[in-house]
Amino acid sequence: MNATTITLPTTLELKIDLTDDQFFQLCQNNRDYRFERTAVRELIIMPPTGSDTGRRNIKITTQLEIWNSQNNLGIAFDSSSGFKLPNGANRSPDASWVSSERWEALNTQQQQGFAPLCPDFVVELRSPSDGLTKLQDKMREYIDNGAKLGWLIDTKNQRVEIYRPGKDVEILNNPEILLGEDVLPGFALDLEQIL
Repeated sequence: MNATTITLPTTLELKIDLTDDQFFQLCQNNRDYRFERTAVRELIIMPPTGSDTGRRNIKITTQLEIWNSQNNLGIAFDSSSGFKLPNGANRSPDASWVSSERWEALNTQQQQGFAPLCPDFVVELRSPSDGLTKLQDKMREYIDNGAKLGWLIDTKNQRVEIYRPGKDVEILNNPEILLGEDVLPGFALDLEQIL
């Protein structure tokens, strides 16, 4: 008797119509997975990252939080934080930041759930299973929904794509450092152990 083997993609995309409350509860009940939802309500289920991606990602979030703690200009978030974008999508950037003014404009319930805003700054770190085109689409979605600065860090190709509203994507090959520009004044991300 031959056994049938089914190969599933690393990221599953399902069409399930969930309310915002149901989606939030699904995420709370299944904390071992990362969930996102597109603007057309497609549910995306992502497995935990591999160890090397996690190692790189903590380098990003640590540097962001250290800068944030020293400057007190906003709130830094890691990859487990979800946001409800203005277009209706639920996204969880690998690292993100929201200005104090925008964060404090939210009520406690909004802060405790998936905050109904797009972060001012977002980072996506490409893991080996991530398709580049999908990440680029996600970066454009962040910018279209209000992000002021976004970095797509592509370790596979040793490059960074920088996204800004109203500007072409800037591509840097194997940069040593990224600057937070006027969005994160004085922030410099050291990429030595990330790329």
